[in-house]
Amino acid sequence: MERRGFLHGGIAIAAAACAPRATPTLAAGSAPHASLEEATIAALAGRMARGEVTAAALVEQYVARVDALDRAGPALRAVLEVNPEAAAIAARLDAERRAGRVRGPLHGIPVLVKDNVDTGDRMQTTAGSLALLGTPAPRDATLVARLRAAGAVVLGKANLSEWANIRDAHSTSGWSARGGFTRNPYALDRNPSGSSSGSAAAVAASLCAVAVGTETNGSILSPASIQGLVGLKPTVGLVSRRGIVPIAHTQDTAGPMARTVTDAALLLAAMAGPDPEDPATAGAPVRDYVAALDRGAARGKRLGVLRPAWVGPTVKPSFDAALDALRRLGATLVDVELPKATGEIQHAELVVLLHELKADMASYLAARAQPALRSLDDLVRFHRAHAAEELALFGQDLLEKAAATHGLDAPEYTKAVATCRRVAREEGIDAVLAAQSLDALVAPTGGPAWLTDIVNGDSFTGASSSIAAVAGTPSVTVPCGATHGLPLGVCLMGRAWSEATLLGLAFAFEQETRHRRPPTYAASASATA
Repeated sequence: MERRGFLHGGIAIAAAACAPRATPTLAAGSAPHASLEEATIAALAGRMARGEVTAAALVEQYVARVDALDRAGPALRAVLEVNPEAAAIAARLDAERRAGRVRGPLHGIPVLVKDNVDTGDRMQTTAGSLALLGTPAPRDATLVARLRAAGAVVLGKANLSEWANIRDAHSTSGWSARGGFTRNPYALDRNPSGSSSGSAAAVAASLCAVAVGTETNGSILSPASIQGLVGLKPTVGLVSRRGIVPIAHTQDTAGPMARTVTDAALLLAAMAGPDPEDPATAGAPVRDYVAALDRGAARGKRLGVLRPAWVGPTVKPSFDAALDALRRLGATLVDVELPKATGEIQHAELVVLLHELKADMASYLAARAQPALRSLDDLVRFHRAHAAEELALFGQDLLEKAAATHGLDAPEYTKAVATCRRVAREEGIDAVLAAQSLDALVAPTGGPAWLTDIVNGDSFTGASSSIAAVAGTPSVTVPCGATHGLPLGVCLMGRAWSEATLLGLAFAFEQETRHRRPPTYAASASATA
């Protein structure tokens, strides 16, 4: 179901945030600390190694950009809060560097984390809802603990589509009661997509080096594509979900969002690996994803080309050019089709997500130890009691439907799980790849950003995220052009645990085409193509 993750705030802030403003286009380098614009992890690490800057200074500089671009100026509202301990953490990492200890490539690198990922510190973890505000998570999510161990500085929490966009079928992406609307830095009246809206906007605007997003169906791929980024949805189980506000364990995963493929690979390597507290990670391989980044990675590869019916004149030229680039890189392209079972898989996926949401949320809330919030029924009641803040823009029909399900032993659920596995994976991705001896599939990631519309909700034109999301297999998007100044992406999908192959292909494509462009914070889309 193509809804991007399925489908300080309050209503006054939210309404103001979605209204177009005559914000002037900003010239490159005009924002504070222009040296941070498009800066890669390697560039920042090099500056620290040469003594040109410290991690503490980087934190200060990124916070200045947040103040100028997120709180003021174009007012992106991508960052919910800055970590009050970030400066102290950075100072300790600087001391380690001076003592000759460098933990790895992320040492001292500021990272933003989506606000549905637990941090056991003074920050909040709320999934954008006022319901969880005021009671911090008791400990770090496993992926956060790994990032800290790798030397990353958790700079703050990113805004998101509330409850990762599974609150209401007619929601408007990028909005949370806690943070209001995240704005798209490429055109402020356009939607940033969801649910990892803030993570994407923050990386696109260089408010951090890289960010963590989460996806159930498209919540990494769509906002990354729409905001000119590299986004990777890993195989379910490559990155631990322990400590992440859930939707459904069958499809949930966290993943990297970055301006370059190399940075995405570095962030993935730090987050990935087995975790005894998440059984799905038992088979997770430990690989050097950076080593897979090769300009010649596409040479000799066979790629299956998917041409979705939704592709129109705004997307086709960029996608055709992307295919030409892959041919120049030495790939053989073969047109393929996936099984036409759209209605069957959409219904089955909804059944799975709603049943698992009820069970998984109860387990998560038990770990948060909030007496008044122990179930989806409790969350539904909270939203009704705070309707002026929570329900003024759209409702909560998906939460209500999930609350009415009957457990993970219900025949409807077990049948739906089997249908999803069969149609998406066994008869879908795996079957098509095997039949044509293919290394990966390639498709346009989605259409360009749509106008934010609080009356009618989202009006996205199509996406390619669903098949890999339902199958639980990896996919990566990389910039492939733009239309009217709005970025577009190309998506690569593969077998389970094939992240290294996909990242290699994405890197070769990125180096050949170099489509990534920084945002200009224009008030609206360009009149020229």
